[in-house]
Amino acid sequence: QVQLVESGGGLAQPGGSLRLSCAASGFSFANYVMSWYRQAPGKERELVADITGNGGSTNYADSVKGRFTISRDNAKNTVTLQSNSLKPEDTAVYYCKASRLLGLKTIVYWGQGTQVTVSS
Repeated sequence: QVQLVESGGGLAQPGGSLRLSCAASGFSFANYVMSWYRQAPGKERELVADITGNGGSTNYADSVKGRFTISRDNAKNTVTLQSNSLKPEDTAVYYCKASRLLGLKTIVYWGQGTQVTVSS
């Protein structure tokens, strides 16, 4: 059974930090691109960052470049989002996503999400 379980969300002050983690099970983790998305109230879900299967390449939304860092540990089947210099506009539910292209089909798994609130 595929599972993606996020943790580490919560309340942070502006300028603070949070470390989000996603624990994966039930699929061949190292073969999947792992991503973090977020969705703020009334807004569409947006890509925050992603990382290739071997961790060799990362990609970030312009809004988080220089503040957030995505990493993965294929031995532990985890992906982490280190979020620094948090801003109120970072407030959202953060989701972990696993995806891979298999032939002509894209396989996608999503986690349940973890709430991040940035407020003084």
